[in-house]
Amino acid sequence: MEQHEGHAHHHTAAHAGHDHGGHTPGGASWSMAAKATLHCLTGCAIGEVLGMIIGTALGWGTAPTMVLAIALAFFFGYSLTLWAVVRAGLSLKAAIGVALAADTLSITVMEIADNGVLLLVPGAMEAHLSDALFWGALAFAFLVAFLVTTPVNKWLIGRGKGHAVVHRYHH
Repeated sequence: MEQHEGHAHHHTAAHAGHDHGGHTPGGASWSMAAKATLHCLTGCAIGEVLGMIIGTALGWGTAPTMVLAIALAFFFGYSLTLWAVVRAGLSLKAAIGVALAADTLSITVMEIADNGVLLLVPGAMEAHLSDALFWGALAFAFLVAFLVTTPVNKWLIGRGKGHAVVHRYHH
């Protein structure tokens, strides 16, 4: 693990003067934050949609459906990061640490936002897969989650945390 940390530090220091989509030690661009949020949203959306489909198809109530959707959102959110950093050469153990550091706060904020919206939209949690309300409320919830989570990711990246941790391993 120390070898990877040393490599990460060396890699970061060697590229400190290069533009990495706006990631600088003093801050992060909105573009970088939006890209990180879209990455997070992709994993969350896969998990959320799958969880909502499974829960709705099985006739589950709101609480168990949301628990499944949230669990799958974290699973797929972390999985996308794991896949990327393992491909970059990290061991699975190191990759898990990177994924947890990079995605936990972002996914948590996103899940609170989108599930909060779904709970506030009348009938959204009772809607069936064939209802426009189901898909419309889900799309609206993802939009709100994106808008709420992007500033969080900008703040994290600007401090060398969140998706900035992942960028150390991109070639």
